[in-house]
Amino acid sequence: MNGDSFGKLFRITTFGESHGEVVGVIIEGAPAGFKLSLNELQRELDRRRPGSGPTVSQREEPDIIRVVSGIVKGKTDGGPIKLQVRNRDAHSSDYDGLVHKPRPGHADLAYYQKYGRITPGGGRASGRETVGRVLGGAVAKQLLAREGVTIHGKMLEVHGKRTGHERTILEAKAKQDSVGGMVEIVAEGVPPGLGEPVFDKLDADLAKALMSIGAVKGVEIGSGFSSSRMMGSEHNDPIVLKKGRLRTKTNNAGGILGGISNGMPVICRIAVKPTSSIGLEQDTVDLETMKPAKIKVRGRHDPCICPRMVPVAEAMVAVTLLDHLWRARISGNGKSRSNKKGNPGA
Repeated sequence: MNGDSFGKLFRITTFGESHGEVVGVIIEGAPAGFKLSLNELQRELDRRRPGSGPTVSQREEPDIIRVVSGIVKGKTDGGPIKLQVRNRDAHSSDYDGLVHKPRPGHADLAYYQKYGRITPGGGRASGRETVGRVLGGAVAKQLLAREGVTIHGKMLEVHGKRTGHERTILEAKAKQDSVGGMVEIVAEGVPPGLGEPVFDKLDADLAKALMSIGAVKGVEIGSGFSSSRMMGSEHNDPIVLKKGRLRTKTNNAGGILGGISNGMPVICRIAVKPTSSIGLEQDTVDLETMKPAKIKVRGRHDPCICPRMVPVAEAMVAVTLLDHLWRARISGNGKSRSNKKGNPGA
């Protein structure tokens, strides 16, 4: 098993590699007859597209969506949806000198130790893999929207700074270096009752979904790591009635208690490491000679991944929430606003 799929009832399987012919996604679990906006799918994909500004990779990929199956005359047909885009601007020659020299910070070393080879451009570990995630998440977002659930993300920090993000990124780029940061994702309108008490906790699945994104090194829900510095009287969210509904006055829990959504906004934050590909000289080992070597990574790379990370993180939150919504309906533990035909997506 290669771990290329995520979700149970709403399931995405991504495919393709950075320097292959195409990348994309197969989506299972979308109901038949749903009017899907391809323009909205394209807008979501454009948000993560390279070449869109000075702070991101200058690889020129138009990323135009091609529908292979599952959508007929703008509506889902109930079968698997296959969406893909063609890779048009891969410069494999940029990696000619790296085939036997694993790049520090990349998956090269671990891939070599597991598979016995290094794939140009990073293979499945490349950021191009996230094209499929964004497409799957874009479909999930449209299905969630009819349930009143919306998802929005933003950059909180870059290199520890809350302001001046572009300047900080461009300064790192000028030094042929890179910076990391923090991204926040908020889901509004999430109904209570999603998630299970033990191993299928909603926050546990959100953490797995977000940690599965390359470059993510930490996840927190609600107050997260800062809760370790709080008193119980500070962290506990007082329970109140708002318009006849049980809610909490504060939201340190991030919308999830005991692994189950409580009706408050679901709040996730992710720590994003600095881009591994930098122009500065670094130490590595030549795998042919097994001797120390120096390496400079050429090519077109993001000096900071955070700007393009936002739609990817939103997508993984959307897929997780929709999957749990379908699961709650099947188990009878979720209240439906539109479940008229007795199936999860009706």
